Amino acid sequence: MTVEEWLGEGNQLGIDIWTKKYCNEGESFEDWLHRVSGGNEEIEGYVREKKFLFGGRILSNRGLHKEGRKVTYSNCYVIAPPEDEIESIFDCAKKLARTYSYGGGCGIDISNLSPRGAKINNAAKETSGSVSFMDLYSLVTGLIGQNGRRGALMISIDSSHPDVEEFIDLKTDLDKVTKANISIRIHKDFMDAVKENKDYLLHYERAATGEVIEKKVNAREMFRKIAETNWDYAEPGALFWDRITSWNLLSNTKSFSYAGVNPCAEEPLPAGGSCLLGSLNLAEFVQDAFTENAVFDFEDFKKCVQASVCALNEVLEEGLPLHPLKEQQESVKKWRQIGLGIMGLADCLIKLGLTYGEEDAVNMCDKIGFAMADAAIMASAKLAKELGTFPACQTEEIEETPYFLANTTEKTKEMVRKYGLRNSQLLTIAPTGTLSTMLGISGGIEPIYANYYERKTESLHGEDVYYKVYTKIVERYMKQFELKDDKLLPDYFVTAMTLDYRQRIDMQSIWQKHIDASISSTVNVPNSFTVEETEGLYMYAYDKGLKGITIFRDGCKRIGILNTDTAKEVKKVKAGEGLKRGDILLVTDDVVGKKRKLITGCGSLHCIALFDPHTGALLETYLSKGSTGGCNNFMVGLSRMISISARGGIDIETIVDQLNSSGSCPSYTARRVTRKDTSKGACCPMAVGNALLDMYNEMQEELQEKAEGAPKKEKKIPKPKAVTTEASIDKIYCPECGEPLVFEGGCNICKSCGWSKCL
Repeated sequence: MTVEEWLGEGNQLGIDIWTKKYCNEGESFEDWLHRVSGGNEEIEGYVREKKFLFGGRILSNRGLHKEGRKVTYSNCYVIAPPEDEIESIFDCAKKLARTYSYGGGCGIDISNLSPRGAKINNAAKETSGSVSFMDLYSLVTGLIGQNGRRGALMISIDSSHPDVEEFIDLKTDLDKVTKANISIRIHKDFMDAVKENKDYLLHYERAATGEVIEKKVNAREMFRKIAETNWDYAEPGALFWDRITSWNLLSNTKSFSYAGVNPCAEEPLPAGGSCLLGSLNLAEFVQDAFTENAVFDFEDFKKCVQASVCALNEVLEEGLPLHPLKEQQESVKKWRQIGLGIMGLADCLIKLGLTYGEEDAVNMCDKIGFAMADAAIMASAKLAKELGTFPACQTEEIEETPYFLANTTEKTKEMVRKYGLRNSQLLTIAPTGTLSTMLGISGGIEPIYANYYERKTESLHGEDVYYKVYTKIVERYMKQFELKDDKLLPDYFVTAMTLDYRQRIDMQSIWQKHIDASISSTVNVPNSFTVEETEGLYMYAYDKGLKGITIFRDGCKRIGILNTDTAKEVKKVKAGEGLKRGDILLVTDDVVGKKRKLITGCGSLHCIALFDPHTGALLETYLSKGSTGGCNNFMVGLSRMISISARGGIDIETIVDQLNSSGSCPSYTARRVTRKDTSKGACCPMAVGNALLDMYNEMQEELQEKAEGAPKKEKKIPKPKAVTTEASIDKIYCPECGEPLVFEGGCNICKSCGWSKCL
């Protein structure tokens, strides 16, 4: 099987994501499948059928340690909370840096740190407060690279901490803590005080000096403040901490406590804890989709759940020595958390003819969720029988937890009673933004964001043309029933912006009933959504038993944080028109693309060039490195400068002449002597210049042949990425391709090129 056969010939976006993010250089699909499945033929079959996928870190990294790569299989970690001393605060920053360097995201809680104004015995006399150190942790997150990305960070604080009001206001300054999500641990006593309109005591006692700092606030006013900042800035999120600590398999285990949550908040974890992720694609378990006979295959689903639990345990064992820190290795060995979740829920419901958020859909999710929990617990008990329990397992305590009692059949209860459990945590629902985009399905438990996305084709030779790009499930339905207009879609094709927020929360609530960890959740609401409605949403989420929630209001001020690369408006002219200083040629969809693979001193380098189809002039260049091809940021910067030069009217010979003046690279020279396989040139820029000139000459020959009527050889032309040059005050644009981003499950996701960032 090829990746094209697996994802579909027409799913170029999915193929690009697989190639860019998950495929090791030179790896075939079959090689990749064998690597990520670890030789487990059963799970390999489920991956082939697109019914299950490991989390992104496993898909990218599994087995690469054998090549000497320092990688982890875990998507996320929780770092031990810093203690109230300067050494511990900076040790925490060091642990963040090391974990990011292996590819893991992190969560930390700063509730142990003294509030602003507390007395200290050094030159400062009093502390700048817990919030002041958040910029340090944000800075570290921004500095450490992860294969072209940056680390992800969650910082939390307790609702009773005296600095909590400063914490709430922090990110209203768009220049503060730009590399972290923030959330408040909200407790029952605070929510009770909100409902009763009572005062709430903020309290901190400094262990080193015995100093007590207290402050009374009106709970309802503080709750309003949380709602207002969420309405405008989509932060801080709410972590309903009592629900988190009481609804899991360890709620009766006194030796266990959660230290924080991961960056997207679906994983509460102990100090040093990490989680391996995997997701079941619910859409693939529907038989006879779009018909009155559509059914969910529960038997196959439960078998897949059990196989997935076993596979994640195999990865856990294999990855134990690969965690960046010793404390992480010890915590994972002691508690053995895994995180099996779902994706494609919205597609599943559409295939079944059910409307997301309505009673029949909620009931179906209740059945699927129970089947998933019971099967996962049974699988973990079977593993315990064969391999032993997790070291800290206290079976009697687990059996009496409310979560366990609500989510197991008698057969499963008996199995656990006899053998215990192999894992202390089993289920979670992560955003799955990139995975679901690759497969062309909805992410996590999110509804479909939109039935279609509008694209614009700017033509050099005609008017701008707007067209609709339909979501895959919509496209499939319209094709099957020969619909020409999306207005003819059935009523159960609902979207995030048309749902009542209560329906969205009802769905999360029913899933949280069956998930022992948590759920990454962002409720998308329209721009017209009010602060009062935001207060109502948070209170409703608390009353429905959610573990966490945040909102993203369309057009809110947080776009000022997310849209840091908004392009400046430039004057665009058509080919053939005279260029004045500052004028930029427009790149259109009818360009001709050519590609070369270069071998340099650092490894491989891929060069794509886009040419005007009429004049053959160079318009755009895209450079990307292979797995060992040098600095990707340098390549991106170089390609952008070449592109802007070409579109600014500088001829290719001049551009190549400048590139050829770069000088000689020692590593390039060494490889040419030892391996004799380098491309023409003496350094990367020179090799790029020679390749561009070669492609340009080839382009000119083809135009000449066309003009003379000679037959042209058929070539596969890569589709260029759309470029957006005009800024918008209410859109977030993809830094890779310039298309608008959507915000789902705590992540920004590009539906055009697959770029994503959870922040």
